[in-house]
Amino acid sequence: MNKVSEKQVAEKLLQVQAVKLSPAQPFTWASGWKSPIYCDNRKILSFPYVRDYIKSELCNLVFETFPDAAVIAGVATAGIPHGALIADQLKLPFIYVRSKPKEHGMGNQIEGVLQPGQPVVVIEDLISTGKSSLEAVQAIRAAGGEVIGMVSIFNYGFDVAVKAFEAAGVPFYSLSNYSAMIALAEEKGIVSADEIATLQAWRTAPDQWGR
Repeated sequence: MNKVSEKQVAEKLLQVQAVKLSPAQPFTWASGWKSPIYCDNRKILSFPYVRDYIKSELCNLVFETFPDAAVIAGVATAGIPHGALIADQLKLPFIYVRSKPKEHGMGNQIEGVLQPGQPVVVIEDLISTGKSSLEAVQAIRAAGGEVIGMVSIFNYGFDVAVKAFEAAGVPFYSLSNYSAMIALAEEKGIVSADEIATLQAWRTAPDQWGR
């Protein structure tokens, strides 16, 4: 993705309030981390024109970057609808990966049909530390699929995620990222110079920030 496209996507996310910036009153993530940013890409689904734009950008990214993709996989839960939209547009089979195997019925962790050796592109709405994303990759590999890459709408750009994806041998691409979001927020005067410094400090050491 080029810088212009990353900013355009960031603007759409702010427009539908899928991303909120609040350095003065930080959010608390499920992990316990304090964060000046909150991203909920499920909100995109409620805005048809933005949803269509994000779908188109994701499809272009998958088509151009992973032309050998034979299956699209969505990661539960927020990656499922976006993955299904992409698979429909590209006319590819779709599967989705649960966070853990079902506790009844067939006990599936992967829903849908995956043939051994099929090249799979995984769709995430958001990449933070990469932990849950790579657990989905492991599940697909365990089922015989060949994960050729991952695509997400947004990426926080944490070093820990970059290292984790490298170690797992999974190339990943995002429509937009934290740097583009902060640059846009500064450009639009949404945040002050002091807040920009706070936002940049958080990304460097998110586990220590606000403590």
